[in-house]
Amino acid sequence: MLEKKGLERFFVFQGIIFAQKAHTYAMIKPTKKISDVKQMVKACAAERVAVRVNLGRNKSVSYNGVLSGVYPALFTVRPDDKNFLGKTAYSYSDVLCGTVKIKRI
Repeated sequence: MLEKKGLERFFVFQGIIFAQKAHTYAMIKPTKKISDVKQMVKACAAERVAVRVNLGRNKSVSYNGVLSGVYPALFTVRPDDKNFLGKTAYSYSDVLCGTVKIKRI
């Protein structure tokens, strides 16, 4: 599927949009909305989830926990680790940007 827009060409391969400019290809991520992320998080409310947080410079933290609270601007996860006291809070934009990834276990 090719679409011509100006001097650029777009095509879709396995659900990923590619743009061609002067013999090079650039991948364009499919756009998501904050409302889609909120619905996905609400569906996981009060369930066990696996969380992966990208801290930058090739550092990341992964843990399992319970998605304990869903609020209008953020959500909280209570880790299973006994040494960790408290909860962690993340905004929906963290999930949208890919800084935080959650997966239902």
